[in-house]
Amino acid sequence: MTQWPDGYGRRVLDEVDSTLNEAARIAPGLSGPEWIMAHRQTSARGRRGRPWSNPKGNLAATLVLFPHEPPAVAALRSFAASLALFDACVGVCGRSEGFALKWPNDVLLNGGKLAGILLESTGQGTQMAHLAIGIGVNLSDAPLPAMVEPGAVPPVSLFSATGAEVDPETFLTFLAAAYARHETTFTTYGFEPIRTAWLNRAARLGEVITARTGNRETTGTFQTVDAQGNLVLNTSKGRVTIPAADVYF
Repeated sequence: MTQWPDGYGRRVLDEVDSTLNEAARIAPGLSGPEWIMAHRQTSARGRRGRPWSNPKGNLAATLVLFPHEPPAVAALRSFAASLALFDACVGVCGRSEGFALKWPNDVLLNGGKLAGILLESTGQGTQMAHLAIGIGVNLSDAPLPAMVEPGAVPPVSLFSATGAEVDPETFLTFLAAAYARHETTFTTYGFEPIRTAWLNRAARLGEVITARTGNRETTGTFQTVDAQGNLVLNTSKGRVTIPAADVYF
């Protein structure tokens, strides 16, 4: 049976505006890593300030960490979180078929978006006060397709796609245990083994994809993710490295 990992705090709230907001509020008083989960969020958000649908029964959680690395290195933990999500999904479903990781921070199931990750941090310059890894998983319900921007990956829920019924607190235990393993790998061996494991689970690797940043689009073959976590595409104009973008298939 999966156990809660040693050294990680756990607090479960009935309702909060956002677990990311709660992380920012409590981080100054924490002495170590802490998982925050809420059964209901009133102001959930995703990347670039987009609203995040969070029906009851889905997972809304944030992990607060206090990294010692420079911000750019600490942010590579988004890949560790993606791997942990992958492992947690496999753990509760008992199968790995259909799951894949979409750069930079989504988990796909049968081609649909199952989960997303959002990183936020505080600090100045090269000193990071805390890192918050916000995670949302469609365990029981997925947003309606009309709520998703045109061209984006359609949402899917774990229950609708696999029939697996799992409550958020149980899933959180699987997720926390998996993350602790990948965090140990990251702090012991660096990003390279995380990068390799992530690429082994990457969606559309070797295929043509489009990366969009603002009004600019770059289309090319997904070659790899480099040592800095950047997306690398082979395009008609040569190799292009992209540090941040939304990816479309």
